[in-house]
Amino acid sequence: MNISKLLSSLFFVLFIHSSFPLFSQNTEPFSDTTQSVFEFVTDDFIAASLDSLANLKYFEGFECATAEEIKNIFGFEPGYVPVYADSVYYNRLKKLRVGSSIEFTYNQYVRDYIEMYAIKKRGHMQRVMGLAQIYFPMFEEHLDRFDMPLELKYLAIVESALNPMAKSRVGATGLWQFMYGTGKAYNLNVTSLVDDRRDPLKSTIAACEHMRDLYKIYDDWFLVLAAYNSGAGNVNKAIRRSGGKRDFWQIRPFLPLETRGYVPAFIAVNYVMSYAAEHNLRPIQPLYHHYEIDTVLVKDVLSFNQISTMLNIPDEELAFLNPTFKAGIIPATNESPYALRLQKKSIPDFVNNEAQLYALRAKSEKEKEEILALTKTVSQAEYHKVKKGENLGLIANKYKCSVNDLKRWNHLKKTNIQIGQRLIVRPEQVFEVPMAKKTNPKPVVEQNNAMATAKPEKLKPEILASIPESNLPMENPTDTSAQKTEKVLVKIENVYHKVRPGESLGLLADKYNTSISKLRVWNNISGSNIRSGANLIVGKREVEVRQPVLAEASPLSTPARKNDFVYYTIQQGDTLWKIAQKHQGVSVEDIKKLNNISDSHKIRPGQRIKVQPVS
Repeated sequence: MNISKLLSSLFFVLFIHSSFPLFSQNTEPFSDTTQSVFEFVTDDFIAASLDSLANLKYFEGFECATAEEIKNIFGFEPGYVPVYADSVYYNRLKKLRVGSSIEFTYNQYVRDYIEMYAIKKRGHMQRVMGLAQIYFPMFEEHLDRFDMPLELKYLAIVESALNPMAKSRVGATGLWQFMYGTGKAYNLNVTSLVDDRRDPLKSTIAACEHMRDLYKIYDDWFLVLAAYNSGAGNVNKAIRRSGGKRDFWQIRPFLPLETRGYVPAFIAVNYVMSYAAEHNLRPIQPLYHHYEIDTVLVKDVLSFNQISTMLNIPDEELAFLNPTFKAGIIPATNESPYALRLQKKSIPDFVNNEAQLYALRAKSEKEKEEILALTKTVSQAEYHKVKKGENLGLIANKYKCSVNDLKRWNHLKKTNIQIGQRLIVRPEQVFEVPMAKKTNPKPVVEQNNAMATAKPEKLKPEILASIPESNLPMENPTDTSAQKTEKVLVKIENVYHKVRPGESLGLLADKYNTSISKLRVWNNISGSNIRSGANLIVGKREVEVRQPVLAEASPLSTPARKNDFVYYTIQQGDTLWKIAQKHQGVSVEDIKKLNNISDSHKIRPGQRIKVQPVS
């Protein structure tokens, strides 16, 4: 009888354990050694997004909040990492579920991500908590406006760890990680100077609109999140493969691997952010909060350097508050102004000195002219569709060019062409980059030459003694030969890509940051099929073209010694491109070769560099 009771008790315990494996009272980390349903990879894309904060300059020099700023209500020792039983996690998520329209489930997958955020990546999580004080008020405002659950604000943590500069390996960008095509569909424009996907406000509105549209399709927030991550097509295929199920956990095995962890990570973030104090997590306090930031409209071209110089705002602060502007340049006009985010304390200074800010640009850097030259609309190449009976000779006569021109522009080895083939009959427009005038300080050689062109009897003895004899002017100058100079033109050329097996138009569009429609136009493709080995146009690039210009030499010019160079001392804000523009006929590559510079960014104010040999 006792044996019988013992077996009955043992059977009951085993039944309870197998039916409710998640509610163990152990405080040790949960593990199920009987089966391996889910193999959690620590360094997945979500962990990588947290790691992206490690190098964010915004946090340099920050310290965790003190005990006075955030009360330690549980009396934890500094550095202590609490670990709880599964039943605790379950009951806490149950409380969150009561006040939300989102069904917060607890299981092994969710626990793995709770451990990542609250234990393994807790230092990064404290940075996220600091950034949340900047972005969450804005997220909540627009989620409320669209009548959506406010808990969706935590999705941005899963996507980008609240890093507006985050960019995934497939090209998704910004706080809400929009791909190029999806961003375009929600009016997020991308140019060489501006990326609206990195604009906190515009991307938040676009994310709300996108999730609202997805909810109209699925009527389930977990399916909306899965579609947001992997696309509606993948979710629809998973639903079909599951036999028509419309529950995330039932279609989960049929989703892409990355998406399988997406919803569990979202639930885990909701939990950790709601119970941060219970896990001894405290935010790294930001330098400023949401309510300390405001915007002004910029109506003319400005650079961060100009704003920083006049208003004494650190470049890092401007870049952090305005991640939209990729090159630190605001290409604004009266017709198309841009919003600039600043601390409220800096707004009066900007408003009071706006005219001087624009004048500073006009007086010193001449950036407006340079930028307008770079962003100027260049006419596309003109094409001709080959008709029956036409050959290269007839087409060349029609467009007033040569057969060789047509072959070169279209990469043709022979003269054979086919009916319906699209030929370039006029290449892209070439335009001249305006040259900035030379500004002080004058190069060292210019100063020497000024002395060299003066008459020796007019110079003081001590100055005369310091000038090398070879630099003194000739008594009877006879060198009146023309001096060769160059003007720099910029030509827009095609960028080509040889198609590899398995590549598609979508992959190429993401790789080269363009659109499928452009690829079709550039390559005369009507459908989506491309063949392996084809040479496709995938973009445009600027190429410098030099044209010689003859200029009369000064009758007082002197023969230059071998190894004489024009020198220049680098000023604050200078780049190699700006320096090249100050010296006619000089390119960035020329300066790099003369000074053995491999990285254009590794130049510093006060550095003296060679600009060009003395002519």
